[in-house]
Amino acid sequence: MVARARILIAEDDDLTLELLTTVLRSAGHDVTAVSDGQLALDEIARQTFDLVVGDVQMPRASGLEILDALNARAPETPLILVTAYANPGAAMDAISRGAADYLAKPVDVVALQTTVARTLERKRLAGENRQLRHAAIEPKTLIGTSAAMLDLYKQIAQIAPTDTTVLVTGESGSGKEMVARMLHARSGRAAQPFVAVNCGGLAETLLESELFGHERGAFTGAHSQRRGLFESASGGTVFLDEIGDVPVKMQAQLLRVLQEGEVRRVGGDAAIPVNVRIVSATNRDLEVEIAEQRMRRDLFYRLNVVALHVPALRQRGDDIDALTRYFVARHAAQIGRPIPEIAPETLARLRAHAWPGNVRELENALARAVAMSSRGIVLPEDLPTVVSGEPEAEGTAIDRGWPTLDELENRYVDRVLAQCDGNKTDAATILGVDRRTLQRLLARRTGKTEADD
Repeated sequence: MVARARILIAEDDDLTLELLTTVLRSAGHDVTAVSDGQLALDEIARQTFDLVVGDVQMPRASGLEILDALNARAPETPLILVTAYANPGAAMDAISRGAADYLAKPVDVVALQTTVARTLERKRLAGENRQLRHAAIEPKTLIGTSAAMLDLYKQIAQIAPTDTTVLVTGESGSGKEMVARMLHARSGRAAQPFVAVNCGGLAETLLESELFGHERGAFTGAHSQRRGLFESASGGTVFLDEIGDVPVKMQAQLLRVLQEGEVRRVGGDAAIPVNVRIVSATNRDLEVEIAEQRMRRDLFYRLNVVALHVPALRQRGDDIDALTRYFVARHAAQIGRPIPEIAPETLARLRAHAWPGNVRELENALARAVAMSSRGIVLPEDLPTVVSGEPEAEGTAIDRGWPTLDELENRYVDRVLAQCDGNKTDAATILGVDRRTLQRLLARRTGKTEADD
């Protein structure tokens, strides 16, 4: 059913004007009817319409003049031209100048209804595409209106204006950094830097220098003094991703930042004041890390003043359609293609998948699908095979025997690596771990060290 629309009809033939008005009002539309071209131009200048239906030949202003006025004033408003003259050349000229469609007199009621419905639907889709393209170049943000996400939005809105330290929990790929960015964007620090650090992606010595800076000569290769990220982000927000990977020795230095608001550069003695809000994130159970003495309890309490949990994608399945439209539009814009349609069967496959890699895995799957689609529509075969539902290779199903957890892990890692053609960076992204963690998993199976990889 077509939504109610505001339609302007401009037609100098009384019988045709009455027919057009009656048919479109009976379809539930709000119709303004005028009997010549100048009156139509006056109405266009006075108010906005969802659609204009105008005769080609009218007193004081033609349908093509109305088209020019719309192109100048309201280019998003489509025009359907009506004419008593069977002139293909005029029709082609009108379409080339931007007319949405063309109807011949005497107007067929069914053709009128179909053409109006089709034109309004195109307008709706074009509007959605404009919004999605605009969103595609905006900073990333959380998407979804499921109950779990609405609850998270409320918490973010309440906490963001404060300087409270926040710990964000959730599975890898669920959107923890997006939560941190939203907290920063809605805080009094929004005009200041937002700095994100993956604590699990750097060796201990590099992480220490990255966070706290170093003095000249502090270690081999330290040829000049360098400010750390806490200094560089002063006044803003520092996001510490994978906080559970920070070595115990360095945790004391983080505690100093939280308690005293100061840092000491590597190789230096001076206490340097910093003013940052710290948001940290983890996919680990930090209580277990504390029990196994990999996390200081006092640091945990300082980080966990407010805890926000990001639900896994499988817990917010109602959001998959919206996320899919967003990512398809985003990646189409990035590669310079028109935004493709999404086949209903494709959405069905996406809803059925478990998404162990969460939103990050969904985005990667759709980036591939957009690149692979060649007919203006994303079909199931454009998705990665792990999502598209193609039959599994022999020996990969879980129900063949009773495999151990290690065996299941190995099978899944192998399957993802095969899907990624051996690219460990892409595989790590889908698995929801960093590349070093994947290397450790593979090294554990072969007896190699990471350095051997």
